[in-house]
Amino acid sequence: MSHYSVAINVQQQPEVLERVLRVVRHRGFKVTSLQMQLNENNTTSIDMSVQSDRAIALLTNQIIKLIDVLDCQVLASQTNKTTESAKG
Repeated sequence: MSHYSVAINVQQQPEVLERVLRVVRHRGFKVTSLQMQLNENNTTSIDMSVQSDRAIALLTNQIIKLIDVLDCQVLASQTNKTTESAKG
């Protein structure tokens, strides 16, 4: 399972967070943390950590297409690989 940190800048609109979270769910990602900050220039910064077995590009390519989304960047990624012990 891979963990990603994503930074998203959006216009301040009541429905924009709902749209972003809907895309996250539909693309098969799980939100592990979420922080929002209102900026003075009528924008909102969303910092989100997600996890999934899917490539992060599947998520970011769809988020950037949303109305009111100004920018979407992957800040960090971490892959956890587990090995199964041999069953005897």
